Amino acid sequence: MRKPKVWMILIGLITLLLFLTYFIESHNPKVYPRYVSESPAPTGVKALYTYLNDENKAKRWSHSPNLLTNKEDNQVLIMVEPYFTPEQEEARGYLDFIQAGNKLILFKENPRGMFEAKTLPAYTEPFIEETTSLKDNQGTVYDANVQTPNRIIPTENETILLEDDAGVIATSRKIGEGELIIALTPEWLTNHNLLNYDHLSLVLSLITNNEASIYYFDEYVHSTKNASGFTTLYPSWFLLLLLQSGLLVLLWLWYKGKRFGPVSVLREETVRFSDEGIRALSAWYIKGRYYHESLNIQADFVKQVIQEKWGTPSHKDWTVLSKKLAGRWSGQRDDDIKRYLRNLTNALQNEQISKRDYLQWSKNLDELRKEVEKG
Repeated sequence: MRKPKVWMILIGLITLLLFLTYFIESHNPKVYPRYVSESPAPTGVKALYTYLNDENKAKRWSHSPNLLTNKEDNQVLIMVEPYFTPEQEEARGYLDFIQAGNKLILFKENPRGMFEAKTLPAYTEPFIEETTSLKDNQGTVYDANVQTPNRIIPTENETILLEDDAGVIATSRKIGEGELIIALTPEWLTNHNLLNYDHLSLVLSLITNNEASIYYFDEYVHSTKNASGFTTLYPSWFLLLLLQSGLLVLLWLWYKGKRFGPVSVLREETVRFSDEGIRALSAWYIKGRYYHESLNIQADFVKQVIQEKWGTPSHKDWTVLSKKLAGRWSGQRDDDIKRYLRNLTNALQNEQISKRDYLQWSKNLDELRKEVEKG
């Protein structure tokens, strides 16, 4: 029976992952982004949108700010915690909208970098559910929860609308014929917090305009497709599929036995065979038939190993080593060891040794070296 090919297994795994992804996504409850006007979740602002839409005065704006009408028509644009900072051309569209006589209200925890706003960190403990006393420019005191650790640095052209002991919370600035209001408290507008403390009164005091013809909730700044970046350019299902495909490729490479990085060579191979000079020298001895000299060099090397291991001086004759080798050369009797050393001595003294005998004794000396190194 033939085994299925690897590519068939991969196709099956990808199909299974796609099915599981679709199944999980289709059965998950809908998740709304934060500060979106159509979100009934606690972090949405649908409650405020519904309140302002009682007289059909509220709409959602999801187009580029360059398409905002520049006619003086008392329009109010509410921007709640943008997901990104608008580019220069987009910011120009918002400014043209304000200069024509309309109002833009920005709720953002730290608006630094938007509409020339400046902030500084205040010495407060953020995200603590405690009541903070706020005061408006009329001296009225409100109770609220302020989560942001930042405070606005007002300029001479700005009017302070709200402040607490730590600094300025909201300001107003005239731009052309219109008005820009910046507040650091987007959490007041959420469904969860709108009716807590005096949040509703504070929000209405900032956005209510008796002459307003329409209230726009800016959803353009909540669309990730309008922001730059790899993770915002593609849908989440595609990014998940891309991640799964990468994992499958890694598993396939691991299955195929692919290796990365340099090949590790055994130290024995490096030490014994990396020196080309030794190879050339041995080839020179063989081609020149210098068998006698080569054999004696090998024998002297083995004597050096014996001296290092057992302390026997290397100048001693081979026949003297029989006692050292007795009992340490596994599988060899005393008579065999004496005969071996006697024949080795004769071979080393034979200046006309044949190639056959040379190769045999080279092998014998190598075996003796291994026995000595084993101890």
